[in-house]
Order: sequence, then structure tokens, then C-alpha cells
Amino acid sequence: MSGPVVLLSGLLLLVVLTGCAPNPVTGRQDFVMMSEAQELTLGRQASQQLEQQLSMVGDEALQAYVQGVGQRLAQASHRPGLDYRFRVVDSADVNAFALPGGHIYIHRGLLAYLNSEAELAAVLGHELGHVTARHGVRQQSMAMGTGLLSDLLTIGTGVRAAGDLSNILGTAMVRGYGREMELEADGLGAEYLARTGYRPQAMLSVIGVLKDQDDYHRQRAAAEGREVAGYHGLFATHPTHDQRLRQVVARAEALAGDQAQHDGIGEYLKAIDGLVYGSSAREGIVRGSQFFHVDLDLALSYPQGWVLVNRPDVLLAHTPDQQGFIALVLERLSRPLTAEELLRQRAGNQRLVQEQAFSGPGYQGYMAIIPGNQARRVAAIVRGEQAFLFVAGFRGRGPLELYDAGFVEVIGSFRALEASERAQAEPLRIRLRRARVGDNYASLAQGSPLGEEAEARLRLLNGHWPTGEPAAGQWLKVVK
Repeated sequence: MSGPVVLLSGLLLLVVLTGCAPNPVTGRQDFVMMSEAQELTLGRQASQQLEQQLSMVGDEALQAYVQGVGQRLAQASHRPGLDYRFRVVDSADVNAFALPGGHIYIHRGLLAYLNSEAELAAVLGHELGHVTARHGVRQQSMAMGTGLLSDLLTIGTGVRAAGDLSNILGTAMVRGYGREMELEADGLGAEYLARTGYRPQAMLSVIGVLKDQDDYHRQRAAAEGREVAGYHGLFATHPTHDQRLRQVVARAEALAGDQAQHDGIGEYLKAIDGLVYGSSAREGIVRGSQFFHVDLDLALSYPQGWVLVNRPDVLLAHTPDQQGFIALVLERLSRPLTAEELLRQRAGNQRLVQEQAFSGPGYQGYMAIIPGNQARRVAAIVRGEQAFLFVAGFRGRGPLELYDAGFVEVIGSFRALEASERAQAEPLRIRLRRARVGDNYASLAQGSPLGEEAEARLRLLNGHWPTGEPAAGQWLKVVK
């Protein structure tokens, strides 16, 4: 056996021996390179950074309700001694995630589509499973170990390409391991449901809700010729009839025995009555081809047919053919600047042509074109300490002139909110309604603020997508 191989074998053995710890769930030795104290510190720091970037829902009663459900699950988990925090993120995204050490987040966008406390517990239980099985720590340790393996291979063989190969292999291992972690988290979540009196079958119900969401958005995206991202987790690649998933749920049901199980439908619907649906006032409200933001005292108009995508950090819009786009971002000025000075500063060394100053009540603006093969329309508007920056252009097909009149129209529509627009700037909310004899989603969709997608979205909200109808006397979620 050659010297470098002996050295490499010894170093790899050292990594394995010093990087193992018993798994809190299985008791097996896992490859980890982080103590529990370090895990808690990492989770605390990550949660602090995250909550500086994401806003939490301001409804303290709802936050307390979610914390209470999560805490009951946590006390029945394999790591009851951690200081768990379950928080609702003020985002319309359908998502949930966990950070190491017990920091678990669910977006209000997902809450809107759940239909019982048991389904909420299933989501929280799944994320709790990631924490109790130390999945975040294990994945980070795997990544750290892969990097260290790359260095060791390079030292041991003198061939730098070997390090690249180990990175490729390590990435494949982590991705494969991720699917196993999702299944393990589902099994643990179902177990925690059984221990706390919820139906473990709620895990399958939630995956059905998420699968319906994914299918609906993929159908819409296909019709519009665009891609769509889905919720993370096992459901993304396995249907609800997946045999392994049903086996882990069945094992959890056996744990419940004769214990009474409940869904908590009434409690859950009461908790989310009044929940903001879609964009919040903090993010600004899209109404057809209009955008309104009360806190910024801002209104914008877009050409008919353009699609608006409102994100916390940027307001995007694109033309019906998805080739022209315009983005708006907000900045706070640290020192006084004119709109022209700000635009030139942001453009840097890029040449500006067709420069034009404009103004309106309380603000001044400056716009221009950055020429080239991928020409851009740019503009800056300054109102006190607020700076609004527009960047517009095209992809694929040009030239800029095909879309520029629309870009200039959007920039020129900048204005303070009119009194008649303030009511439209209020967010939509989930409201409860008892289904009457003869009610169907087609009739409920008439006059709905959800527009042409109202019928499909109401079915999704109530677990009846794609063709289900409400039963008389059933509590329904509608949007007003």
C-alpha cells in the first residue's frame, strides 16, 4: 500500500471517528461535526438574521395559537427540552421550513389552504421532525465533510481534480439523502400527531393539499409558457399513494391505539378567520393592472394584460408575451440627491441617451435609456428621503422600442394615492361562510375579487380542487 493512500485512509478514519454522534431519534451514530450547543447557537443566529429580512404576522392571537399547537407536538417529540419557537411569516408563499435548534416557520399563505388543526399539526410535525432528527446539522456536516474530503484527497494524491470529483459525489449524496430525510420527517411528524391525539392520516391530507397546489400552478404555468417552483418536501416527487409514505403513517396510527383522535376543524377555521390572503398592506396590493401601497402613499398603473408579481424586495411586471419586463425597487437616501444625480450614480460608467427630466406633486424624476444590444429604460424618482428606481428591458426579442412606450407609461403613472384608491389598497382576507342549499363554486365565484381564477382558487382553499362542490351546512372559506 502506497504512502499517500495510507495517509489518506488514516485521515478519513479520523474524520469519521471525530464526526459521529448518536441521533436523538434513532440512537444510531450519525456523521455530524457540530455539538448540540453549537446547533442551538447556529439556529438562534440564523433565526435572528432571518427575522430581520422577513416580517412576521402581527396577529398575536394567531401567533399564540400556532405556538400552542406546535408546543404540544414538541413536548411529545424526541427532543422536548429544546426552546421551540413556532412563528407565522407574513408571506403569501405556500411554504414552511425549520432551522436547527427548534425555530420553525410557516407562511400565512400555507395557512390559508389548510382546513383543520390536524393539518396544521401535520405541517408543524413534519418540520419538527427535521429538528429532532438533526437534519439541518447532518446536511451541514455532510457539506463540511465533503469539503474536507476534497482537501484530503488533494493532499493525499497530489491530484487536484480528485477534489472536484469528491465534490460532485458529495453533492449527489446530499441530494439523495435529502429525499430520505423528507420521508423520515413525515414519519416523525405522523408519530407526533398520534402522540398528541391528532389523526396521523392528516399527514397524507396535507400532502394532498400541497400536491393540489403544485398541480394547479403547474397547469397555469404551462398554459402561460413559464416555469413554477413548488413547496419543498417528499410530496414534490411522490404522490399521496406512495407506499413508503403510507407505511410510515400506518406505523404512527398503530401508536395511537384506542386513543381518541380529533381534527379541530372548528378551532382552526376560527383561528384563521380574517387572515390576509395574497399581498399584505405592508407589501402593497395588486388590483388588476393597478398597484397601491398605503404606507408608501404610492399608486402605479400598468397597461392592460401586463402581469404584476409583487415580492417583498421588488415589484416586477411583464408584458403578455413575457418578453418585456419592468422592475421597481425602493431605497432610502442617506444624503440629499437629485433624481438625475441618483440615476447617474446608479448607472455608473454606462452611457445614457434620450435623457429626460419630469416631475409631479412632491417629487422629481429623471429617465434615460442605456443603449446596447440589451438596451434598458431606467428612471429614478426622488420624494424626500424616498428613492424609487425603475429598470426596464426585454429578453429574447427586441428592440427596446417594441416595449418602451409601455415602460414610459408605467413610470409616468407614479403618483400619491387618491382618496378613492385607499379602499382598494386594503388587503383581501379569508372569511367564513356557511354553505347553503344550491351553493356551488361557480356561484360563489361570481363577483369575487379573485377574478377569473376565483372558482379554482375557492376549490383549492376548501380542499375541493379540481371538481368538488360544497355540501349544505359546511363552513367555507371565501375571500373578501
